[in-house]
Amino acid sequence: MSGESLQYARMEASVYDQFAELEDHHFWFRGRREIFFDLLDRELGDRTDRELLEVGCGPGGFLGPLQRYGRVFGLDIAHDAMAYCRSRGYENCITGSGHALPFADASFDFVGLFDTIEHIPDDEAVLREVRRVIRPDGCIFISVPAYQFLYSQNDRLVHHCRRYRRGPLKRLLRKTGFRVTKATYFNTFLFPLILPAVLTVKLKERLVGLPDEETNLSHEFPGIVNDTFARFMGSEKLLLRNMSFPFGHSLIAIARPAT
Repeated sequence: MSGESLQYARMEASVYDQFAELEDHHFWFRGRREIFFDLLDRELGDRTDRELLEVGCGPGGFLGPLQRYGRVFGLDIAHDAMAYCRSRGYENCITGSGHALPFADASFDFVGLFDTIEHIPDDEAVLREVRRVIRPDGCIFISVPAYQFLYSQNDRLVHHCRRYRRGPLKRLLRKTGFRVTKATYFNTFLFPLILPAVLTVKLKERLVGLPDEETNLSHEFPGIVNDTFARFMGSEKLLLRNMSFPFGHSLIAIARPAT
């Protein structure tokens, strides 16, 4: 079994349960959808005849929204994730490895890797595979967690191999055959609240430990607070249309095949 397979085979079923339950209402999921699809609408336009692939689709939270752009395929190495997707009616879902995508060369107009490559030991190999299956005029969209110093129990529980900074991520994309059209941090407006909270959790983890299955999403906020956070985070899209943020809790990169 490959390193990637081992990584995903250990993925706790409770995490998929939690993500599938929270993705419709938790502020983090709602805010990032607002940001991502505002950028994607501008990048992809109103064509609806594309072939799209999401690598590492998990329980399928993005497969439905992506259908506005064309026919969507989902791939994940976790059988539990595929079960979630198929239970939601997403039939074009394949269990497979990002290290060896089971598709022909130049098969897709778009490939999305939404919080995916941080899970995979060899992120360079995955991006080279994505470069193989993307069409010459295609587009890829990547999101990843930012800053290795924030690596915590949450990252270990969901089997993150690493967190990223913008410069190294751009260099990785260029090395694997892409030209970067946008690279920005996001979840920036809430970062002044997130940073001390994560550092406090890391200190608590070091001193007294944490419950074995406690993630960043384990604690829900009251409805009005959750909704306020979702709107506040989502409003970043208005600025990200024309600028990039210099810091934030996460990163976005949009890239196209280099000629």
